[in-house]
Amino acid sequence: MESLLSLSFDNISSRDSTKIRKGLRQIEGLLAQICISRQTSRSPNKRKSSVLGEKQHGSPKQLGELQYDPAFREFFRLQEGFQWNVASRLVATLERLLGMGNPSQTDLLILSALDLLQGVLLLHPPSRCLFNREIYMNLILDLLDSANPPKIQSQALLVLVAALLDAPINTRMFESIDGLLTVTSLFKSRSTTKEVRMRSLEFLYFYLMAEAPSPPPHSASAPNTAVLQRRASKSDSGLARHIKTHSSDSAGLVDDQEDSNIRSTEEKQELLSQYLSNVGELVQDLQESAPLSMIAA
Repeated sequence: MESLLSLSFDNISSRDSTKIRKGLRQIEGLLAQICISRQTSRSPNKRKSSVLGEKQHGSPKQLGELQYDPAFREFFRLQEGFQWNVASRLVATLERLLGMGNPSQTDLLILSALDLLQGVLLLHPPSRCLFNREIYMNLILDLLDSANPPKIQSQALLVLVAALLDAPINTRMFESIDGLLTVTSLFKSRSTTKEVRMRSLEFLYFYLMAEAPSPPPHSASAPNTAVLQRRASKSDSGLARHIKTHSSDSAGLVDDQEDSNIRSTEEKQELLSQYLSNVGELVQDLQESAPLSMIAA
């Protein structure tokens, strides 16, 4: 796995769009092997073995399966060290792509990188600590700019949800750099497509949910990954230590600080009301119909 990650990192570190595309596909293939159960069945009408005569069937693995999967356990272990952390490499790739220009070549690569980043943040929750830094949170907000295609805006909103999920300190960073203004401006803009407006509304529902204290280090950061998280806590999270040591801003990776900054739905409603007039209706809908109950679970 280290060899594949090393090869993919070399490719996505390039300024050659062809190499970047290749590296992103390599990471996608690795994640697919981890998350999808594969079975190969041969067509009964084909007597001879042939690649064209075989069909690949895949189904997502259940979360309960992943904690016992050797490939996932190894992937999770590698993510704890900065050298093999996929999220940090994808963020660096996004920065590079945004500086390359030529949207006809880079837009699809940005979309692919965002899609992978969302998946990695869900598979390895400790990687979300990247987004308690202003520079990385601003990167996601920049992708919500009206100059970007709707598909990129929609995917950036999904990454934003993954970055804020169970991470109150990241949410405080999002608020402090006018993230609410950015999202609500996108929601209210006449140039925003219906798809992006709906995605923005979904994000606002998610944002308004009451926050809970962060789980203690010995409990699971992701569903059914308790064993892995206990192992990560023993090493005090190599990625978090690296960011804390080598960043100029003391973003605050201390659990006590994070837990003291959690906010209720009412507090968030007051903040959001500065930018949106009908927040009360959103809160009422959230309480009555629980549109994001699956995320809360």
